[in-house]
Amino acid sequence: MNKLSVAVLVLGKRVVQSRSYFRSLHEIPKNLLSSAETTRVSSSKSEKDIAHLIRTNRLSEARVVFDKGEQRNALTWNSMINGYVKRREMAKARELFDKMPNRDVVSWNLMISGYVSFRGSRFLEEGRRLFDVMPERDCVSWTTMISGYAKNGRMEDALRLFNSMPQRNVVSWNAIVSGFIQNGDVASAIDCFERMPERDFASLSALVSGLVRNGVLDEASRVLVKFGKKYNGREDLVHAYNILIAGYGQRGRIEEARRLFDQIPVSNEGKQENVWFKRDIVSWNSMIMCYVKVGNIVSARKLFDQMMERDTFSWNTIISGYIHVSDMREASNLFGQMPNPDTFSWNAMITGYAQMGNLEVALDFFERMPRKNLVSWNSMIAGCEENKDYRRAIELFSGMQVEGEKPDRHTLSSVLSVSSGIVDLYLGMQIHQLITKTVIPDLPIDNALITMYSRCGAIIEAQIIFDEMKQSKNVISWNAMIGGYASHGFSAEALELFKLMKSLKVLPTHITFVSVLSACAHAGLVEEGHQHFKSMVNEYDIEPRIEHYASLVDIVGRHGQVEEAVDIIRSMPFEPDNAVWGALLGACRMHNKVELARVAAEALMKLEPESSAPYVLYNMYADAGRWDEASEVRMLMKSNKIKKPAGYSWIDSSHVYPLNVALKLAWTHPTVVTEPHPPRKTKCIAVQVASKLGQSLTTESVLEVLNLAFLDESEQVRIEAILSLPVIVLWSGLGVLTHVQEAKNFRCRDEKIQYGSMGLRLKQMNQRDISTSNANSVIEY
Repeated sequence: MNKLSVAVLVLGKRVVQSRSYFRSLHEIPKNLLSSAETTRVSSSKSEKDIAHLIRTNRLSEARVVFDKGEQRNALTWNSMINGYVKRREMAKARELFDKMPNRDVVSWNLMISGYVSFRGSRFLEEGRRLFDVMPERDCVSWTTMISGYAKNGRMEDALRLFNSMPQRNVVSWNAIVSGFIQNGDVASAIDCFERMPERDFASLSALVSGLVRNGVLDEASRVLVKFGKKYNGREDLVHAYNILIAGYGQRGRIEEARRLFDQIPVSNEGKQENVWFKRDIVSWNSMIMCYVKVGNIVSARKLFDQMMERDTFSWNTIISGYIHVSDMREASNLFGQMPNPDTFSWNAMITGYAQMGNLEVALDFFERMPRKNLVSWNSMIAGCEENKDYRRAIELFSGMQVEGEKPDRHTLSSVLSVSSGIVDLYLGMQIHQLITKTVIPDLPIDNALITMYSRCGAIIEAQIIFDEMKQSKNVISWNAMIGGYASHGFSAEALELFKLMKSLKVLPTHITFVSVLSACAHAGLVEEGHQHFKSMVNEYDIEPRIEHYASLVDIVGRHGQVEEAVDIIRSMPFEPDNAVWGALLGACRMHNKVELARVAAEALMKLEPESSAPYVLYNMYADAGRWDEASEVRMLMKSNKIKKPAGYSWIDSSHVYPLNVALKLAWTHPTVVTEPHPPRKTKCIAVQVASKLGQSLTTESVLEVLNLAFLDESEQVRIEAILSLPVIVLWSGLGVLTHVQEAKNFRCRDEKIQYGSMGLRLKQMNQRDISTSNANSVIEY
């Protein structure tokens, strides 16, 4: 073996030894490798758990996992900080940030974005302090701070920061352009946009959207035409066109919207090179919506039929269009053709049929609906309330709660309107209690409460709600309170409140003046009524409606100025209705103007052939001794089969059971009730109680006491019963108005007390045990 061979052999051995040595250096013991792998897997699982909990809005649970984690990295710290920032819990986010051992640029950017997202200089300045002390900044840091200044209206600071940026990109330029748009500086926004060294689709789309929001649609169109062609080949440019089409539609500029829509090619296939994008389904839907908003359903349907592809929004838009023009037949046909109606589709059909007054079909859609939501229940309840089907509205409200659906403000507002419609103070108070427990009352809720309490006669409660309203009162609030005062005879309070309303610069509406004129009529304020009528026209430029003329006729007629009332009717710019003629007839009856009464009664009979106006005329002829004319009216009434409906009032007698028991106990066990008095005296007291509390008792109880009194052996008791008989009738006829809040236009099913010129007649109907039900009583006369 020569020297060269020996040298090669030695070198080879050394190389092998060296390789073994280096291999041994890089080999990790198995136990150490297992420990590192376990730590990495555990850390990865912790990161995933924290991210999942934050994503599912379980931030407190995520914090528990974070605190238990032994191996935290920048990702887990930033995830927790981001969770607190999104929840706007900046104190907890700052606590974590201050404890974070190794912050990166993401950590700083998260905190800055959290502070600048709040409005107010304190948070903004804190964000700026963090920005100034950042070890290093990236483009996100600068852009976040610029956006914060813009959001708080400090565009000078935003522009100064923008100009000091070491390096700008398209996102930074978009931020400053959007800032000018947000603050209404359209000229500066366009100037910055034109100076941008590079633009993307988001730049153009954001500018067009901002210009539309600021109402400068023509400028938006100019920018789109000028810069749109520079994005040749960008199909997403159609988004900017869709925004401008929708903007034109919202302002009723349908021709411009259609012109822009027609500029978007239908397809790229087989077209020339200058075709850079095509219509998408949003383009079609936006244009159809434009036509629907202005009620042009024919053009909307023509576009709908031309669509090659439709989505749920397309179907819902055209169906809503037909509902808007009250064509429920075609809306129903389209609904039947719709592939997969969603909840919005069902709710639209329910609302449409309810608005048309077809509650049965609306209820059929409601019951067939596969999945109801809160809007479905609200639509059905509101439909029943608007169509005065109050019983069904209450049943639906009860069923809604049984199904586990919680009512919202719209539900409660509708049910309050139901309470007003049936004048059920007890129901209204229950809903009021529910409101205080479930929602924070807003302006519509407070207005509905005022209306409900006013309609039910609880004027003090209505006034308390009105005085304690936390939100600024609107004209509806004032109208409800003034109308409540006026309808219940508090004329002075109504007029005083109207004076306060004007002093606070709240503009009245035509509804306000109806209540004000009604208050003047009840108070006999003729001159003041004339002044308010003139101020309505001259000062507030409100065109008088027929109800204002009816109130004015009532004002002057009640005061005896019947001829002036006739002159007002003749000067009206439209034909008088039954309210106007009714006001004149009432004035003639009050002041015995027989000839004018005949004119008013004949006019009323033409408008309402079934009107009972001839009764008034008949009584006036009879009072004047003009029996020939009275006989003619009587014959006319018979030939037309006119019958005067009996007046009636509604009495809630659900609370009378204790009084009934007390009366019977006083009669059967007199010594138990009033031990010091002899039985004869106690029986007389029982009769007196029956007479004085007759309005609160059922007819059955009153008759039982009277029957026992008439058969009593004591002459004093029999005399007391005879003397109390007319008092009971008087209480029954008049006392109800003190017990029931509004006793008009209601019938019920329990019992009636009828009396007329033939004497007193007592009639029992559908008797049932008063102790097991909330009975209602109607006094009919």
